[in-house]
Amino acid sequence: MLNSIRRNLRRGPLADAEAAMLRSRLESHPRHLIPARSRLPRPQQMALFIRNVEKEYGTVLRCADHAAVPGAVADYLAAQNLPPELAIAPHPELLAIPWANRPMLKLREGRAAPTDLAGVQHAYAAVAETGTLVLPSGPERPSTLNLLPETAIVVLRASRVVGAYEEAWDLLRAEWEDSTTGGFMARTVMLVTGPSRSADIESTLELGAHGPRRLHVLLIDDDPLALAADDPAVPPPPGLAAG
Repeated sequence: MLNSIRRNLRRGPLADAEAAMLRSRLESHPRHLIPARSRLPRPQQMALFIRNVEKEYGTVLRCADHAAVPGAVADYLAAQNLPPELAIAPHPELLAIPWANRPMLKLREGRAAPTDLAGVQHAYAAVAETGTLVLPSGPERPSTLNLLPETAIVVLRASRVVGAYEEAWDLLRAEWEDSTTGGFMARTVMLVTGPSRSADIESTLELGAHGPRRLHVLLIDDDPLALAADDPAVPPPPGLAAG
């Protein structure tokens, strides 16, 4: 397809100067306008992330450590009147959680199935600017867990919450390597902001239209600098002022 477009545009190889300019652009990752609200001290940044998740119909529960996750999951499922059965991503961090502390929970590792009512996913990172979760695909993070269960529970480290989207891509470039291509991109990177919703029909908001009806984030407080996010003395972040 790309070759057909190139032929129709009568485009041949780029001139040396143009090719050099293109390589420089791809390698430098220049920044464009970044909202000032993404450049906040860690407590305010964490508070902004939580508010944005809740604004988009998601919920957040802060956990002191990973050991608190089984109880938090069990309590959430009970509050939603859901059975204690989950599909869980086979991520090493999730598998190391002491799930046996809640023996009533029934876990199945791997991909989600259309019949799964709830699933647990591991977040790679999150963006405070919009309350968005960054979920690259891979054997340890099956993408079906982002789409099929009616209830999505996502475990996220507070230390992986960044201010702006550009910082999330910086993490991927620095840390990720695709085993097939050697590049930094996973096959897919899903950016999830709240549960699935649509207002296409008569402008009536419907949750769960194309994916999970509920999104519950378990935020692991592994960043001491962010622990003051729930302090009422922390002033609200600025709006959309440009930095």
